[in-house]
Amino acid sequence: METPHDPIREIVYLIRKLMQAGALYSKELNKKYNVSAPQLATLRVLLHDGTMPPSQIARQVMVNASTMTGVIDRLEKKGLVSRLRNDPDRRIIRVELTEAGRVLAENAPPPIQVKIIKGMRKLEQTEREKIILSLAKLAEMIDAQELDVETELAVL
Repeated sequence: METPHDPIREIVYLIRKLMQAGALYSKELNKKYNVSAPQLATLRVLLHDGTMPPSQIARQVMVNASTMTGVIDRLEKKGLVSRLRNDPDRRIIRVELTEAGRVLAENAPPPIQVKIIKGMRKLEQTEREKIILSLAKLAEMIDAQELDVETELAVL
């Protein structure tokens, strides 16, 4: 007997598939290049846009400033970036690629977001707008303060 089509299960399955793709990508990056996805994204931003302050990198990589500080710390320990304090005001920090960071940024695979961006550019504007609305609704659901996971799973 065939199970009837359940759109809610399909949505949950597709979300899990997206999450697994991101996790697999990150795992492969770490295994092959010894960097995380945010670390690689940081290296690629510096490769394409040059030396810049951590706050500017954070905006482009779409993480908060405190997360970016940790990313830069780890990249610096690996010898892939260095912090510069060239201004008279030593509080102003800029981050630049080292030669090893440049080589890695040039040779590592593009972030998974690049595939999404390329795919989205092929869609009609109305299709992209529908995706935005749907994802916004899902994001709002996930941000729910009182999520009763056990009850919700029982419903599925």
